[in-house]
Amino acid sequence: MNLKRYVTLTRAGIMESLQFRLSAFIMVLGNLLYLIVTFFLWKSIYAAAGTETVSGMTFNDTLIYLVLATALFGFMDMYIVWEIGRSIQSGQIVLELLRPMQYRKYLFWAYSGSFVTQFFFTFLPTFLIVAAVTHGAIRFGVNLLFFVISVVLAVSINYSIDFLVGTICLYTESIWGINIMKQVIVLLLSGATIPLAFFPEPLHSVALCLPFQSIYNAPLTLLLDGEPQMQNVLQILGTQAVWVVVMGLASMAFWKVSIRKITVNGG
Repeated sequence: MNLKRYVTLTRAGIMESLQFRLSAFIMVLGNLLYLIVTFFLWKSIYAAAGTETVSGMTFNDTLIYLVLATALFGFMDMYIVWEIGRSIQSGQIVLELLRPMQYRKYLFWAYSGSFVTQFFFTFLPTFLIVAAVTHGAIRFGVNLLFFVISVVLAVSINYSIDFLVGTICLYTESIWGINIMKQVIVLLLSGATIPLAFFPEPLHSVALCLPFQSIYNAPLTLLLDGEPQMQNVLQILGTQAVWVVVMGLASMAFWKVSIRKITVNGG
């Protein structure tokens, strides 16, 4: 493994991300407006419920969960589907496949720089503000280590899903509608929009059996558990590890089959 090659791609990704400061500012502003809407929406829900706890979660628990889920989304979203779609539509995909690096690896490391910038400009400030405002609602202990491990696994699962969906563009040559559908499904069934604790049965049980909950719900569950039980931790991380392998193999197999059918407009 040539680590220097990967580090170079990451460094280039960081420099590219820093070139679009206005875009980053607008995204942060958009997330802020979303969080304001989320605050008043869930405040109304709890007021209508007439109780401090709904589905085992207080208003503060729910708000912390959703704020950090939004920060994680901004941190982990890589726009891989759009990149694959544009490359196929423009024919650039042919040149990408000629690179001395596997296309799937190249895309990941080319976008890895955005992880670094989004972590420092989006997730870390949000996390510190939430920790300070909630006065210790988030405990700093071994749960942070489990959270970091879980996020690494979640990034891999999320990337494999994006790569698999992006590959569909080889058949459709259009990705907009498919990507929007993917985002809706992932954000809903991962708990990023509505905590999975609020899901009715049997939808809750079904969501826990899908890979999407391993992207946001799993890391946040470990983070917000101030006294994690090792059995529960191993179950969550083990489930994520299984989905890392399953989704990774599925995306690679689908790519190998689909690339044989590639057609380039005008060529």
